[in-house]
Amino acid sequence: MKPYPVLICGAESRARRLLCLLGILLVTSLGAANGAVFSDESAKTGPPDSNPQVRAALDDFYNLQYDKAVTQFERILKAHPDDPFAVTHLLQAVVFRELYRLNLLDTTLYAHDGFLSGRPVNGDPAVRTQVEQLTAQAVNLCNERLQKDPNNVNALYARGVAHGLRATYMALVDKRYVAALRNALAARRDHERVLQLDRSYVDAKTVVGAHNYVVGSLPVPVKMLAGVAGISGSKKKGLQYLEEAAKAGGESSVDARVALALFLRREARYNDATNVVKTLVAEYPKNYLFGLEDCNLLKDGGKGPAAIACYEKLLDGVKAGEYAGAHVGFASFGLAESLRGQRHYKDALAEYEFTSGLPGGQPSLKQRASLAAGEIYDLLSERPQAVLEYQSVIAQDNSSAQAVLARKLLRQPYRAQ
Repeated sequence: MKPYPVLICGAESRARRLLCLLGILLVTSLGAANGAVFSDESAKTGPPDSNPQVRAALDDFYNLQYDKAVTQFERILKAHPDDPFAVTHLLQAVVFRELYRLNLLDTTLYAHDGFLSGRPVNGDPAVRTQVEQLTAQAVNLCNERLQKDPNNVNALYARGVAHGLRATYMALVDKRYVAALRNALAARRDHERVLQLDRSYVDAKTVVGAHNYVVGSLPVPVKMLAGVAGISGSKKKGLQYLEEAAKAGGESSVDARVALALFLRREARYNDATNVVKTLVAEYPKNYLFGLEDCNLLKDGGKGPAAIACYEKLLDGVKAGEYAGAHVGFASFGLAESLRGQRHYKDALAEYEFTSGLPGGQPSLKQRASLAAGEIYDLLSERPQAVLEYQSVIAQDNSSAQAVLARKLLRQPYRAQ
């Protein structure tokens, strides 16, 4: 077994180690969602696949119509049982349907490290089995082709996709970070090899670019250890690759834009990130998560009143049935944060309490909402209610970062900074 997980993250705190691991593989979920097109003779770049069945299924996938997408990809795989891309298309739909069901796809979740200390998510065992089976099927099909031709770029690309999707599931659902990192790095190696063999295979730049950015963003000591393990990275190169993949119009264009917007947000380039996200919203208007990210960027960019209007419009759309199966917790939390920033404390409190009381809501988000509600009660000089909220935070997960803060606030009331 290679030593790179320990070398990269061994010198950091537990939370830092896990953030390091997760950061490297999270981008795999963004960039490796799609295979290119059917057959080794097919085009590798340019417009998305012209096969109408695949196009329709991908449209459903990106509009969060996961059940429809899975059904269509199953039908396509039945007609093309020996095509690794048919397998990876189904694998991506199965993985992301489960992640969405489990409330694990909003970027707000990964802005804090509280979720890292949590236990494995209660994923569906049948989905876990299906992910393993589909991954093995795709990898085996690719290996068969690579035994005949080690330079088969489509097989290398599809195998990288399969490894990347498995890494995403392992990390976010099972919290198996070291195993997930191995798969994520395998995806990067395959896609780097694709680019060595064919620089025009632009779709492969999504994963390679995202990994470059993440590794390039690590603290210098950790980055040096990563270099010893043979893992290099450059933020500039990462953003450049993602921009190229985003503009190329291939199947990874959407994923490249998602990753690009996420990293531009991290760089506090909110206007640039918004411009990217608006292209996604226009292309996939039924995608609730793209609309939510548009609002998040307004909030993070300090545009409080515009963010409030954006969240309210999004939530009105949910009520009107524009977004089927939307998980409203992150939008209500974002609205609460924006209202709080404008000192509309009572309105913010209502949204925090709505978020914390949502049945089936994301656990760490509900805990953050309870903590914030307690702080608002303290600001409103309603100490008994604040104490109840802090006690609720601790009862939900007494080992979390929020619980640590709640115990402190039980001793001394919150005061605005």
